Amino acid sequence: MELVFAASIFWVFHAYFGYPLTLRLLSIRWRKTVTKGSFQPPVSLIITACNEERRIRDKIGNTIALDYPRERLQVIVASDGSTDGTDEIVRSYAHKGIALLAFPERRGKESAQKDAVLHATGEVIVFSDVATRLDPHGLREIIANFTDPSVGCVSSVDRVIGRDSTPCSEGFYVKYEMWLRDLESQVNSLVGLSGSFFAARKEVCSDFSGDTQSDFRTVLNSIRLGLRGVSDPDAVGYYQDISDGKREFDRKVRTVLRGLTVFFRNLEFLNVFRYGFFSYQYFCHKLLRWLVPLFLFSALAANAALSLNSGGYSVLLLLHLAFYGIAIGGGLAKSPPTHVALKIPIYFVTVNTAIIVAWWQYVMGKRMVMWSPSER
Repeated sequence: MELVFAASIFWVFHAYFGYPLTLRLLSIRWRKTVTKGSFQPPVSLIITACNEERRIRDKIGNTIALDYPRERLQVIVASDGSTDGTDEIVRSYAHKGIALLAFPERRGKESAQKDAVLHATGEVIVFSDVATRLDPHGLREIIANFTDPSVGCVSSVDRVIGRDSTPCSEGFYVKYEMWLRDLESQVNSLVGLSGSFFAARKEVCSDFSGDTQSDFRTVLNSIRLGLRGVSDPDAVGYYQDISDGKREFDRKVRTVLRGLTVFFRNLEFLNVFRYGFFSYQYFCHKLLRWLVPLFLFSALAANAALSLNSGGYSVLLLLHLAFYGIAIGGGLAKSPPTHVALKIPIYFVTVNTAIIVAWWQYVMGKRMVMWSPSER
């Protein structure tokens, strides 16, 4: 039981802190830099939308304000079966160079992106969501990374804007992910991109699939081509936290379920003899993170068994139960706690509960192709 307890705690720690620590130590000796220059190739910016009449004007306005040569920028709004006024609004901007690619039936974000790529004329393709706001220089910054011939795709840095201007649990988690991506960029390659704003060479997008995450698949395509994915701190995508906290759980389940689908379709990347250090990254950042709920359960069970004959383990069990008690109690409260020290346990338990649900759905054969975007 002591071995089970120790091993469980070790793997949970390694998933969230050991892996980043490995990257940090390696970055001291083997640090990869990105050569950015004034590279301004023809670019295609693809914006996917589904019933976004409330936000599409703001997104188009934000896009028109981007600091990039207009003669080198193709903007495509891929409307995925919109039934409201989205298509009409986009058409009204045709004189501004905004092209509408409207699909009569809703098939999902990735399917819309896949078909939009076929209409793209740029050497680099940029993908962005309607809810994401970009800095005026954001497009120029993300494109500058492709001066480096080793770069196949580039991810933006996410910034979550709280509605009351206070830190939110989603924001803290995003900051952790951005920190981890920065470390991955320094050592080798990203494992995943920010789906709300990322860019890739056109050849990397040649085999997009309508049923797998484009942000995850794009990195894997880059690795296959001998390229890598990087994160650019100067290319920022801003979006608000989820307006309905209960929908956040469903969003997490969808994200993990789709991630599991891509992961198990690409098990070749676990072959360290072929992909080297990226195999370690692929395991730690994805599979190990998704196995954390299993280790949390085994740690609690082993702790409970050990507490029967040990005062020290009894104290640990009380702390163990207190942590979950805070998370469950706060999650069920009508007014969720506002203190950061209480919000983090809630978010941690919520994330890992969502992973459990996603595993169950995956094992039962469920696959996610499309969904309604979360209200922000």
